[in-house]
Amino acid sequence: MTIITAIDQSLFCLYFSGIKITTPKQMRETKKDFVEKIACNESELDDDEMREIDFGDDKKVLLIKQNGKFSAIGSKCSHYGAPLIDGALGEGRIRCPWHGACFNTVTGDIEDFPGLDSIPCYQVNVDQGIVKIRAKKSDLENNKRVKAMAVKDSRNGEIFVIVGGGPAAQTCAETLRQNGFQGRILMICKEPSLPYDRVKVSKDLSVKLEAIQLRNQEFYDENQIEVSLNVEAISLDTNLKEISLSCGNKLKYDKLFLATGSRPKKSEIMGSDLKNIFTLRSIEDGHAINNQLKKSSHVVILGSSFISMETAAYCADKVAKVTVIGRGSVPFGDLFGEAIGERIMEL
Repeated sequence: MTIITAIDQSLFCLYFSGIKITTPKQMRETKKDFVEKIACNESELDDDEMREIDFGDDKKVLLIKQNGKFSAIGSKCSHYGAPLIDGALGEGRIRCPWHGACFNTVTGDIEDFPGLDSIPCYQVNVDQGIVKIRAKKSDLENNKRVKAMAVKDSRNGEIFVIVGGGPAAQTCAETLRQNGFQGRILMICKEPSLPYDRVKVSKDLSVKLEAIQLRNQEFYDENQIEVSLNVEAISLDTNLKEISLSCGNKLKYDKLFLATGSRPKKSEIMGSDLKNIFTLRSIEDGHAINNQLKKSSHVVILGSSFISMETAAYCADKVAKVTVIGRGSVPFGDLFGEAIGERIMEL
């Protein structure tokens, strides 16, 4: 039996089924966890317009009006905290101005990588032309949330294998659980580390692994996602639905997702195999390069796009000289054109 009762404009459900019971005391405590604020007059916002609403202590909510309806979500991208007020608003979606992560404007759910976490959504009430926002204090503090995950069922014998240990593999594993998959999930990772945000490596060659890991070990344990590190998939038999691993084992699967990523293009010029010549791909590569940097060092970087220029920027104040060698007349010329490339070269 379910009883739904309205208290202070909030709905509380009492479940008398042995699953969950919410007591009046818990209801009073829950009320204290929320804060309400008048945002604006209904007529102040036009359709497809956004406004940041300040809740104090640098905590903000993004108010959006589309098709005559108001919605309110977290004000910062869950990836690296970019202000979404500067993002691109589409029909029911907003895209981060920095790296392009996309969020649903009604639910706050993340709909496009980079990033894994969704952002909060808040209750909006319009009463006599006054727009009010009701927000949970913890949501304002955290500004991110993880979607609910299905629980693994020991009776479900289906095996889903993910080959790869990067963001695509991680997103696949989480999406399976978020969409109700209760079978076994196994991630086969060639690298020695849990999946991390690889694009951060070129921005900071000394970055700590813990700072860029997408999830910690507790997350995988809690959601029963099995991760095998330092293991490479070396062959695949789609008829037998079997993968051969570098450790000598063979692994059966029902469904398979290949997310092995790519290999960096290495220089084939004479001497490219000599000491102190690096290819930047992994966090280990970044640390190896960083260990060689000295005030007297002269760093030469082949390439003039994102990874190269980010690495150059990192090295600039740590060594005697940085030289970037590119095929074009300016960096980023093919991507952004000559004018922007010239300005970046001046910088």
